[in-house]
Amino acid sequence: MNSEKQELRAEHPAGLLRPGERGKHAERLVLVVDVGGTHVKVRLSSERRVRKIASGKKLTAARMAAAVRQQLGDARYDVVSVGYPGAVLDGKPVREPFNLGGGWVGFDFERAFGRPTIVINDAAMQAWGCYRGGRMLFLGLGTGLGSALIVDGVLAPMELAHLPYRKGRTYEDYAGAAGLRRMGKKKWRKHVLRIIAMLTAALVVDDVVIGGGNARRIASLPDGVRGGTNANAFAGGVRLWRARRAAPLATVRRAR
Repeated sequence: MNSEKQELRAEHPAGLLRPGERGKHAERLVLVVDVGGTHVKVRLSSERRVRKIASGKKLTAARMAAAVRQQLGDARYDVVSVGYPGAVLDGKPVREPFNLGGGWVGFDFERAFGRPTIVINDAAMQAWGCYRGGRMLFLGLGTGLGSALIVDGVLAPMELAHLPYRKGRTYEDYAGAAGLRRMGKKKWRKHVLRIIAMLTAALVVDDVVIGGGNARRIASLPDGVRGGTNANAFAGGVRLWRARRAAPLATVRRAR
């Protein structure tokens, strides 16, 4: 398990401000950037529109930030949340992503965006967006396999994807997009449901959420498992800032 833990208990007994709640910092305009292996999805908290930028093996951190700024133009935002597809420790990526280009470890996101920035694992950001309390496991079925555990409002991002599963392959090799292409929908669903059951039992959770772009391919979910959507990532990115008491809003000098 990744050693990063994040606790948001300042305003609500479950650890998070609920959507629609107002507070001192609720009026901040939040830019949420959800970095994925196929697309980077961008949304402002003041808009319903989701902007998409092509992703892939050639997308470096610098190219991502530049593309986001170009898409936004003169749009205003006060703070930024970035969902990163890999391990994050103390708000910084600690390993380069498997499905993207390089330059993410050590990248200065605040300078690139010119605003205070939170960087968090992408599955963890989606998890915040759909958390209702108690012990919740989030699994993101996308290009890879994202995972996060929240227990009584305390978040523990996890890196389950690359643990061994069977026949010398990892959980991600079976539950990720490569497994779907290799095995076809029927076998892929069978293994995804088996993985859900194994992890539910091992982690002793009472709520499981399946999100990510491929979650829609599982038509019938077991009891205790509910579907999420990619919109949860944007809700989670906003809630991260609404749960912070006094983060500064000073402009950071942007890289040219």
